[in-house]
Order: sequence, then structure tokens, then C-alpha cells
Amino acid sequence: MMEREPVRGQDRPAEEYATVASRPPARWWRGLTGTLAAGLAVLALIVVGVQIFAFANDAPGAEVLFIGGHVVAGVAALVAQRLADRRRGLVAGLAGTFVGLLTAAVLWFFWFA
Repeated sequence: MMEREPVRGQDRPAEEYATVASRPPARWWRGLTGTLAAGLAVLALIVVGVQIFAFANDAPGAEVLFIGGHVVAGVAALVAQRLADRRRGLVAGLAGTFVGLLTAAVLWFFWFA
């Protein structure tokens, strides 16, 4: 007769489940900041792609500050989000807040102004 494998989680003590359930839910925050970071990265790629298209067709393109700002913001947002995903507590919260503020700054200075 074959031996049954234990069901996932049966080898954990009950106290461990209590600590997991008592953590504050930060999943929505990481999801939001991850979406913002990915959006900034995709936006930077689009801006660079449009600039390459404009350069290839001898059309006027955007300013260097506009393109460079998007690239720097996209990379900085991805680095900050990676930090937020890998840490907990204050460091993760500050990194996520940085992503949100960076997104707001890019929209404000490059698109709304």
C-alpha cells in the first residue's frame, strides 16, 4: 500500500498560523505600488519608442529632459518596488510611498504642466 503524502501545511504548528493571520494586510498596497511602478516603466518604454520613431522619420521629438526623466523615473520606481516587495515594515512602506510620489511627480511635471 502506498503511503499518503501529508497535506500542505499539516507540518506547521497552530501557533504559526495565528501569527500569519494576525499580520496586517499589505497585499493591496504592494499591488497598487507595483502597478504604478510597472506603469512608469511601460510609459518610459513608450516615450523612448516614440522618440526613436520620430528620429527615424526626421520628425521633431521630445526634449532630452522629458525622455531622460521618464527613463530615470521608470528605473527608480522598479528598484523601489523591488525593495518594497522584499522588505517589510517601515522600509517597505517608505519604498511604496516613494513609488507613489514618483508617479505623481512624473505626471505633474511631464504631462500636466
